[in-house]
Amino acid sequence: MSTPTQETTGAVGPPADGAAGHGFARYLVVRFLLIIPTVLILVSLVFFLMRLTGDPISAAFGDRLTPDQLHTKLHQAGYDRPLLSQYLDYLRSLATGDFGRTVTDNQPVTHVLSTYGAATVELASYALLVALVVGVPLGMVAASHRDRAPDAALRLFAILTYATPVFFVGLLLKLVFAIWLGWLPSSGRAGTAVQLFLQNQTSTTGVYLIDALRSGDTTAVADVLRHAVLPGLALGLLVAGVLLRLVRTNLIGTLSADYVDAARSRGVAPLRLLTHHATRPALIPVVTVLGLQIAGLLGGAVLTETTFEWKGLGYELAHYLTTRDFPAVQGIVALFAVVVAVTNFLVDVVAALIDPRVRY
Repeated sequence: MSTPTQETTGAVGPPADGAAGHGFARYLVVRFLLIIPTVLILVSLVFFLMRLTGDPISAAFGDRLTPDQLHTKLHQAGYDRPLLSQYLDYLRSLATGDFGRTVTDNQPVTHVLSTYGAATVELASYALLVALVVGVPLGMVAASHRDRAPDAALRLFAILTYATPVFFVGLLLKLVFAIWLGWLPSSGRAGTAVQLFLQNQTSTTGVYLIDALRSGDTTAVADVLRHAVLPGLALGLLVAGVLLRLVRTNLIGTLSADYVDAARSRGVAPLRLLTHHATRPALIPVVTVLGLQIAGLLGGAVLTETTFEWKGLGYELAHYLTTRDFPAVQGIVALFAVVVAVTNFLVDVVAALIDPRVRY
């Protein structure tokens, strides 16, 4: 009588500790190295596309200079050289951290980035907070009322917030809350007096809320927050709709999982099922999506900052685009590219730590 043998061919088990560590390290290295081609592609696209519009010297000074003077300036700036030579020189300068000088106002591009970067970071932080506070709870409400009136209304809200142009949402918010109701300021990062007060502090971060909190002036803090409400809402609602739909879809899936059914059969209350059993696994994909939405926030910041005269990098980018200021536009886009690439790398790391299947 033959003894049954255990089938081992093709069996898959958890990786050994050494293999797991090696796999995770390899995953990190690969993801980190992908930052370089990502940034290079975006920077190169902007470099060549900008040059399809002509040269910045002619755009800025063409009607005020004689042909000889214009040619001299073009030669001094190097815009009369072959395009490939300009491109290679630009990459070499970029690698050393030299972003050049702006054409229109002759200031270092690094000064523009350091001066206005904090404002964009502050706006993106407000928008991200709005997206989380609005999108995640409403997604939970929609999932718990699946295929009923609240769910239908919230799905429509999510579609509208995602599909409506951010500048139109901004103008609508300004019209209602700043002009009709007069509750909130319509533009700027702070009132004139508060802005001067914050800029005259001995050490500043450029983030008005942090500087106002450090000063201990509650009036300044309140003024900064009032100015942040409308632009933060306009930009944050753009991402809130995405999170709402994602959280709803994931929660519907986890609410029908076996372990949730088992908890339901034991008499666990519906609210506890939603908040303690189903929500945590449903929020794991949200981490990945948030990383992808950083690019959307930076893109939306250009229109939002212009709409609300929020003087950050988006506002400056719109200005330099109209004047075809190559060094300034290239520097701002390069910074945006680095931020997006690094953020996505960090999100990939978090996702790999949460779910080891990502790295194998």
